[in-house]
Amino acid sequence: MRSPSHSSGARALLAASLVARLPLAMFSIALLVHVRELTGSFAVAGAATGAYAAAVGAGGPLLGRMADRRGHTAPLLGAAVAACGLLTGLALLPHGAPAGLVVALAALLGFATPPVGPCARSVLPALLRDPAALRAAYAFESSAAELTFIFGPPLALGIGAAWSTGGALVAGGAMLLAATAAFALQPAARAQSEAATRANGDPAPGANALRSAGLRTLVLAFVAVGVVFGAVEVGVTAAASALGGNGVAAPLLAVWGVGSLAGGVVASRLGGGAQSARGLALVLAALAAGHLALAAALGSALALGGVLFLAGAAIAPTYASAYAMVDAVAPAGAVTEAFAWLATAVSVGAAAGAAAGGALVDSAGPGAAFGLAGAAGALAVAVALLRGATLPAPAVVTA
Repeated sequence: MRSPSHSSGARALLAASLVARLPLAMFSIALLVHVRELTGSFAVAGAATGAYAAAVGAGGPLLGRMADRRGHTAPLLGAAVAACGLLTGLALLPHGAPAGLVVALAALLGFATPPVGPCARSVLPALLRDPAALRAAYAFESSAAELTFIFGPPLALGIGAAWSTGGALVAGGAMLLAATAAFALQPAARAQSEAATRANGDPAPGANALRSAGLRTLVLAFVAVGVVFGAVEVGVTAAASALGGNGVAAPLLAVWGVGSLAGGVVASRLGGGAQSARGLALVLAALAAGHLALAAALGSALALGGVLFLAGAAIAPTYASAYAMVDAVAPAGAVTEAFAWLATAVSVGAAAGAAAGGALVDSAGPGAAFGLAGAAGALAVAVALLRGATLPAPAVVTA
């Protein structure tokens, strides 16, 4: 077991990382609204937010690799400064700005997004050597992260309404810079940077996260998990429109996040998520079944909300289970990059799930999108079972 000082250090690290991720949860909706205001086009706004999301997915592993090799502090601070400048530039663009320029700046913003979450997760094993405590920390982090998605978008919209859409971007950039600096200067983050600097003269040869068969298994499974999320977001929005208008969608999606929060809290109290490939498959099966069940709750917003809460309860445990396995399967010197690849996998899957789910909704209704979610969840289960040999259980450390 680690000493109380290490436990308090883990709590401080997680708290700082969650504050730093709050502005990140603001940017997609803030970009969408601001670009729509600038250009008068939802098509351009959608292209800009899509470019931003794609660039976050592509840039995360690159920044993660840099953080592994050079330490967390410099890459995080450099990315935050760049992101703050790009957000200010987007805010200062005049009405009627060229669409290509807007989309390009949005893409650069995505590449410059600091990988705070992967950095925080990569430091936790050094603070919490006890496997049960580490799994519980991952479960807590996974559930608490839902708070940023619950409060971030309304905060962005509120600032935009009270000030301006550009002001929301500037405020988000200032928050990001200050909060990322506070995280990067945490003692645990600085210690990681000092260790990476000492090791830089003799780096792990060929350290590359995707060389790990176990990480490739997790990435494949999480692409499928991302499809679940993308398809469900589209399906819920379409179902809400049929039940009572677009205003019903936001509360339903918030209930989904609250369900994940509750599931993560329960998982953290029970020692974290799954500890083996079979356990991960069981958690993924619960994720798949819960979201497939949404197809049977289309007739009532209350029923849909109830099933969303139950389905969401499997989300944080799914993340926690995978996060606990990353430290076991990631190559030495590539842990931050490995965590970033999981985020990229979810982003890629969510984009594919939203696109396919939208097409299915148009042709067959919201139930088809939920069917897609169930099928994608089943695929994730199959990946975990068929490639289970690549996912060793975390080692048990005795006192």
